[in-house]
Amino acid sequence: MTQSTYLTDQFLIAMPALADPNFFQTVIYIGEHNANGALGLVINRPLNLSLEQLLDHLKIATDRFDLTKMPVYSGGPVQPDQGFVLHSPVGHWGATLRVTDRLGITTSRDVLQAVADGQGPTHLLVALGYAGWGPGQLEREMVENSWLSSPADLDILFHAPSERRWLAAAALLGIDLNLLSTDAGHA
Repeated sequence: MTQSTYLTDQFLIAMPALADPNFFQTVIYIGEHNANGALGLVINRPLNLSLEQLLDHLKIATDRFDLTKMPVYSGGPVQPDQGFVLHSPVGHWGATLRVTDRLGITTSRDVLQAVADGQGPTHLLVALGYAGWGPGQLEREMVENSWLSSPADLDILFHAPSERRWLAAAALLGIDLNLLSTDAGHA
């Protein structure tokens, strides 16, 4: 019997030939992957929206100037009106998926209130929407050569400029995506 390999706490790196406009040249952090499917957040597609603007829209007051420069990301095409906060440390929030001992994904408003008050997680990435796969779908896409996977890297996740994350994630594997062929071969 073949043991399935799940990709929780990994980066999915779009191969250059992946033409789907939702995922072209994206890096996705996989927060959950099991026999029922997968959930991830695109981490390199900033919207024209700052965290300060999002908080204002949600009627959460803040005087933190640093939030004006923090982008909100398009996390994927599923539920684009739902907010997701990928953060470290995990903490104790109303609705958190504990991915690892160091990372969580929270969908409850309390984490945003804590951020506005200067008492939220040390590192965070806020996204609207997510990327989702049904049972076996991601595994098929991996076999079809749509994605590379690598262990997640906190520096890329929280500190690398958005426009560099795709190439930086592939570089973790020693791969320069600019040099890859768009053709796939299977033996």
